[in-house]
Amino acid sequence: FYSYYLALGTGARRFHVSAAFSAKAKVAMSRFEPSSTINYEKMHENINIVRRRLSRPLTLSEKIVYGHLDDPAGQEIDRGRTYLRLRPDRVAMQDATAQMAMLQFISSGLPRVAVPSTIHCDHLIEAQIGGPEDLQRAKEVNEEVYNFLATAAAKYGVGFWKPGSGIIHQIILENYAYPGVMLIGTDSHTPNGGGLGSICIGVGGADAVDVMAGIPWELKCPNVIGVKLTGSLSGWTSPKDVILKVAGILTVKGGTGAIVEYHGPGIWCRMATICNMGAEIGATTSIFPYNHRMKTYMEKTGRGEISAVADHFKDDLVPDNGCEYDQVIEINLSELKPHINGPFTPDLCHPVSEIGATAKKNGWPLEVKVGLIGSCTNSSYEDMGRAASLAKQALDKGLKCKAQFTVTPGSEQIRATIERDGYSKILSDVGGIVLANACGPCIGQWDRKDVKKGEKNTIVTSYNRNFTARNDANPATHAFVTSPEIVTAMAIAGTLDFNPETDYLTAANGEKFKLEAPTGDELPSRDFDPGQDTYQYPPAEGSSVMVNVSPTSNRLQLLEPFDTWQGKDLEGMRILIKVKGKCTTDHISAAGPWLKFRGHLDNISNNMLIGAVNIDNDAVNKVKNLLTGKFGGVPDVARHYKANGVNWVVVGDENYGEGSSREHAALEPRHLGGRAIIVKSFARIHETNLKKQGLLPLTFDDAKDYDKIRPDDKISITGLPSLVPGKPLTAVIEHSDGSQESITLNHTFNETQLEWFRAGSALNRMKELQ
Repeated sequence: FYSYYLALGTGARRFHVSAAFSAKAKVAMSRFEPSSTINYEKMHENINIVRRRLSRPLTLSEKIVYGHLDDPAGQEIDRGRTYLRLRPDRVAMQDATAQMAMLQFISSGLPRVAVPSTIHCDHLIEAQIGGPEDLQRAKEVNEEVYNFLATAAAKYGVGFWKPGSGIIHQIILENYAYPGVMLIGTDSHTPNGGGLGSICIGVGGADAVDVMAGIPWELKCPNVIGVKLTGSLSGWTSPKDVILKVAGILTVKGGTGAIVEYHGPGIWCRMATICNMGAEIGATTSIFPYNHRMKTYMEKTGRGEISAVADHFKDDLVPDNGCEYDQVIEINLSELKPHINGPFTPDLCHPVSEIGATAKKNGWPLEVKVGLIGSCTNSSYEDMGRAASLAKQALDKGLKCKAQFTVTPGSEQIRATIERDGYSKILSDVGGIVLANACGPCIGQWDRKDVKKGEKNTIVTSYNRNFTARNDANPATHAFVTSPEIVTAMAIAGTLDFNPETDYLTAANGEKFKLEAPTGDELPSRDFDPGQDTYQYPPAEGSSVMVNVSPTSNRLQLLEPFDTWQGKDLEGMRILIKVKGKCTTDHISAAGPWLKFRGHLDNISNNMLIGAVNIDNDAVNKVKNLLTGKFGGVPDVARHYKANGVNWVVVGDENYGEGSSREHAALEPRHLGGRAIIVKSFARIHETNLKKQGLLPLTFDDAKDYDKIRPDDKISITGLPSLVPGKPLTAVIEHSDGSQESITLNHTFNETQLEWFRAGSALNRMKELQ
């Protein structure tokens, strides 16, 4: 059968598909870009070329990824080993990362983006009072940045979603994602779009610049982890529980270098939520196969023409029979129970029925201070409806939330629709505050007043990430991640040890009652209300648009090229900090109040590694200046070393750079004089970001060598002039007592990436090639 299928791929079937496609008018990728059309035919041809070469069935992930190869006939393909050169269809940037991405694009000297691209203003709106008030304040506080992004978008042909539009990933789901598209986005939760059968990958801004410049984009050929879903969800169990369970199985780095591909008879659930939080297991992205629920959603969001064409190419949008995965996990949804993960890491997995006992055992606060629902992970119409169904039950019994309760709509369309259909009123009546259509507390944009910094407390959220101090800048906040339904129930009960499947609440009249399992319509029966129009089309010709960056601004700063490598080994480098334990991009470049400096490299560099724990003294932001003998903040010591011509390195632990895609975590050490980051292992996006900025991301050949390095050592890295792909480097460690020892360091540079290092950065190399 399979050989027959191969034959059809280049013969009768190919003719039939091509004829079907040609019979239809070209279909636009989105209503905002009528001249940019979907090219399923090209993807289909590429898939057939690769299938003939590999002579085996392909996973869905492989079909879409290989379908976007720059050279499908000549590209070396080996899962987990070779680097692929790809042609993504589009780029999306949120406003915090778009600042640096656009500054880099401006530095490239190119006149206009080569692929459809968008900017989304969602990160700079702080939750304080409520949606309208917070949005207005954000427009005033961030006027300079919004003006820069709006004019840069107009000048270079980029679509601009104004503040208040909604969260980038929900906007993409509603307007830009479709089965088979390849989209890269400057945010780690870009994989949200996999819920519509898309390959959507989070990257740093320099990668986005490559794609916007029309340069093939590099990605290490991903492995494919298959998650087979059987059975069906019911009662209190939700799609969030699927990914919480998967995170518990794979841990925060178990998906590194792989695409997670869901398949099996149980895939009929809210798919975007599951794909979104795949970022928490380090996965390159996650994806579901094309199915009738995707088709219905696209029709409901005005994209019926796309789903009609997708129907003709459906064989390319599902996995081949007999395809093989590198690892397979099976989950029976009928047996899955509600879960809650945390605190402090999204892979610490607990059944809701056990969290109370576990919290008591570990001394975690049981009182829920705040419940927060929404975010890019869980702000669908169905999410809001299910939460409202629980709130309505409480109100009918005379109850309101014992905990504070916030609601974050994912987009203006969701906000307008849940307001029209009464959900907003129910959630407000039970005690909820409806926040702006933005990221808000999920990314630390939360002016929290109910607890003092350092006060131990518990919050529960339907968000995706719960690293230390992420939501409210308080390292003593125990943040737990669960479904909107469980958040709402716990906010009503006011305690972490409330299991809604078994526990009772007390009504206002004293009677005991149990909450019935939540219900909610998947999609609105009256279609979506689009709300306010918040999109700015780029002009057909933007060359006359002025983009101003004041030299005295503390928010924006034009970029200066980094220095080039001098062709020699790096000798006598100081250890800026030897990091102890988990070091996420939040530790390396904090968000929250620092977001306002994302367009000003020098100012934001003052937050570099201020959250990392120094192994020398178990303190944060306190390292010894080995030139003066005094202790100081990490960025202050780095600046002193740089001013005195001293290169430095950072030494770290496992999965260094886990979390957000923020390339500032790579830009800042490069700007302040860093040369190498030496760790046990890296998170994918961060390792690439370091390479893009001309740093050396290196890993210990023997993880135990981490213990050999002392904070007052000097390190020399030898072998750089003869560095080639696959050839390790040597680090000579010089201890303060005069003794020396050598260790082996590995790297994953390919030849193109080595050119970035030699040129000083990928952007420098791009300019050399112009």
